[in-house]
Amino acid sequence: MVRRRYWIERLTRAWARRSVLWLAGVRRAGKTVLCQSLDNVDYFDCELPHTRRLIEDPQGFLEELRGHRVILDEVHRLPNPSELLKIAADHFPETHVLATGSSTLEATAKFRDTLTGRKETVWLTPMLLPDLEDFRRTNLAHRLLRGGLPPFFLADELPERDFQEWMDAYWAKDIQELFRLERRSSFQRFAELLFAQSGGLFEATRFVASCEVSRQTITNYLGALEATFVVHVVRPYSTHKPTEIVAAPKVYAFDTGFVCYHRGWATLRPDDMGLLWEHVVLNEIQGRLQHRALRYWRNKRGAEVDFVLPRRGRGEPIAVECKWAAAAFHESSLLAFRRLYPKGESFVVARDVEQPYVRTYDGLRVRFVSLEELVEQLSGEPLAAV
Repeated sequence: MVRRRYWIERLTRAWARRSVLWLAGVRRAGKTVLCQSLDNVDYFDCELPHTRRLIEDPQGFLEELRGHRVILDEVHRLPNPSELLKIAADHFPETHVLATGSSTLEATAKFRDTLTGRKETVWLTPMLLPDLEDFRRTNLAHRLLRGGLPPFFLADELPERDFQEWMDAYWAKDIQELFRLERRSSFQRFAELLFAQSGGLFEATRFVASCEVSRQTITNYLGALEATFVVHVVRPYSTHKPTEIVAAPKVYAFDTGFVCYHRGWATLRPDDMGLLWEHVVLNEIQGRLQHRALRYWRNKRGAEVDFVLPRRGRGEPIAVECKWAAAAFHESSLLAFRRLYPKGESFVVARDVEQPYVRTYDGLRVRFVSLEELVEQLSGEPLAAV
């Protein structure tokens, strides 16, 4: 069993702040294995009828485990999971509880109480850079093609059949049980199209004919995919200036492996790397900062900045451009952005930057950094909620 040191440390720090944790993440991201790798825990799989019978009396169940570290895997399988977690938070603060689920707790239909102020959420994203060290495979091209779900990443051969099996299980165990959406074929068609077009501008009406559903249904599908972390909706940054794109979001698939599979890529060409690198940067920022506060910027002349991080209060926005190779960067889009928003840091994050350096373009200072350096720079920033 691989011990994912980064995530174990994050859970340990979170438990020091709250007695109840919610571990969210997509199917097969490694939630169960991560939980079982923790020291001195009592593990309960809530998919099992025996476990559900044990927890029929939540107070009695917690009395028996007072002072323990308790894992409740797939807790949304319980009839009333919020009652159990609320009792644990309010009456058993010395008992550390870690509950897992595939969606944001707020979007889970069975949760009548979202436990605001009683729990802390840890979002287990697809594999981060520290995970590559723990899995002892640091080949980034391998990570781009296979994706960041550990079973897919570690497979001896490209697990093409597993991608479809994952979608089938996702529909049956996450979407149906949590959201009870209808028309499986339409939903899966929509998800497949989003994966194939990942990173592009989203307009709901473009999917209506292909999926044979209404525009409102497309909007509902997107909401379910976002709530379960299967896509990330990156909305435009603007102050409603007439030259800016203010409405159309960009939608990213959660994992590069699914992007490659749905684009039919069994091997990677140099031209493929830039798009996939953008996805890895997004995943790293979200996983390390535990925040979905990214936006993008685009004006009506086509100039675009990959990611913009708004800061709380009157803090100036941080601009991030993603380049597989630093030499591919051209300053025109960043200059267009900074003409409207002259203050704030500007970064180019590139795979081939080993030591940070600064270049100046028409008075604009741009800092070139590695992905690890970028995350370190962003970690202390007071980012605004989106």
